[in-house]
Amino acid sequence: MSEIFSLKGRKALVTGANTGIGQAIAVSLAAQGAEVVCGGRRASDETVEIITKAGGRAQSLSLDFSDPMAAKDIFVGKGFSILVNNAGIIRRNDSTDFTEADWDDVIDVNMKALFFTCQAFGKELLNAGPKETQEAAIVNIASLLSFQGGIRVPSYTASKHGVAGITKILANEWAARGINVNAIAPGYISTNNTQALRADKDRNKAILERIPAGRWGDASDIGDTAAFLCSRAAKYIHGAVLNVDGGWLAR
Repeated sequence: MSEIFSLKGRKALVTGANTGIGQAIAVSLAAQGAEVVCGGRRASDETVEIITKAGGRAQSLSLDFSDPMAAKDIFVGKGFSILVNNAGIIRRNDSTDFTEADWDDVIDVNMKALFFTCQAFGKELLNAGPKETQEAAIVNIASLLSFQGGIRVPSYTASKHGVAGITKILANEWAARGINVNAIAPGYISTNNTQALRADKDRNKAILERIPAGRWGDASDIGDTAAFLCSRAAKYIHGAVLNVDGGWLAR
């Protein structure tokens, strides 16, 4: 039987892996055989426990991306071949009242740190060994606001448009050198971050009426898509921003 979806023998860093979508991505990668390092500002002990109890391999790593260069030395000599940039923050306010601090905080974490983490990963991979047989993958977590404007989240929208652009330029530069670079744009996913929306009957109803699939996404929908994009099954996918949104953007 083909193991085209297998990640056995691969080592992955997943950022923001302590909960929600990041946790689901870490679990999905581990389920396909990857060793997963769960990075984030908060410890990922719960994620590590889920993976190890299922027979997988995982560890927690402290990374605070308020310093955009936090991961610059993480990959050196460590054997990583997968990077999933999931860590991100959001600030909300009217554009007329948005502060420079809130702008900088979001851009630093969501876009600047993402780029320089990709850079550190790419440098390590591209400086090591022959490239013809290299299997490496980056998956960046974008957003529906990589395509839409949103309301009251100017820095978040700008950062997620930037994530889409970074994904495409790195794919252009690295596709022929054995590194697949793609992104996922999650739709409305059932996590602790969306609990308030789901609890609001009117807002929940309006969201569900817009989603052709008729349901909120599960975090595992994003996790399994990430595992696919990291596998040999996706070897000819480069620079894609894949909507995993139940059809939201098709409406």
